Amino acid sequence: MLIELSVYALTGLAAGLLAGLLGVGGGLLIVPVLSSAFIVFLDTPYSVHLAIATSLATILITSFASVKAHHAHGAVRWDVLKRMLIGILIGAFIGAWLTQFLSSNVLAKLFGVMELLIAMQMLFGRQPNAQRQLPGTLGLSSVGTGVGGLSALLGVGGGMMTTPYFVWHNVSMHQAIATSSAVGLPVALSGTLGYLIAGWSVSDLPDLTWGFVYWPAFLVIISMSVITAKLGANLAHSLSVAPLKKLFALVLIGLGLKMLLL
Repeated sequence: MLIELSVYALTGLAAGLLAGLLGVGGGLLIVPVLSSAFIVFLDTPYSVHLAIATSLATILITSFASVKAHHAHGAVRWDVLKRMLIGILIGAFIGAWLTQFLSSNVLAKLFGVMELLIAMQMLFGRQPNAQRQLPGTLGLSSVGTGVGGLSALLGVGGGMMTTPYFVWHNVSMHQAIATSSAVGLPVALSGTLGYLIAGWSVSDLPDLTWGFVYWPAFLVIISMSVITAKLGANLAHSLSVAPLKKLFALVLIGLGLKMLLL
């Protein structure tokens, strides 16, 4: 048990540091690490389901501090989030709920492909040039449904999708990042609820699990990530982040390939 909790603690420390330093969601690291850890420590065929659901639950806590800081600087476009909210909540719930019909192997492959695409974007991609204005409520709600569904399906906050989308629609980079952080809250809330319901009737899950959320990992990860997130944010102001982002992209390639081979 001590080794198991140590793995979760190290995961939380690393996820918090990366989130504060590079502004990336912890799910990109948490999901592949927990997927492997659960195979070793827990006797269940739902290792990837548990990893994704637990990752989403941690995002619900860790993103709150980030959103609070962005809001203090007046950077969150709450008007945009308001128009996306219903779509995000519906999409995230459906995406999470549908995972009960997918095997861990299929989920691992989907996550692996997504992680490789994100790594390529971090290595070679550029933010799009602003070309248009944001659509109305119906358009933003539809975008929210897609972002929420895919984010919940893969256990991430959705910032890698919404930040370039906002920039493309003439939202400043600062506001795009801040608003994307806020998007993670309803994604995590509705997605976690979906995973709780989806896994509630599954019989062969480990002890200390509600639905697909494994609480020991959740509690240890959030307690550690809160510590290092502040450290990472402070380091971001004194270090050159660009080369670190390239290095992390290489790590993501390794993690993505690992998920494809899981």
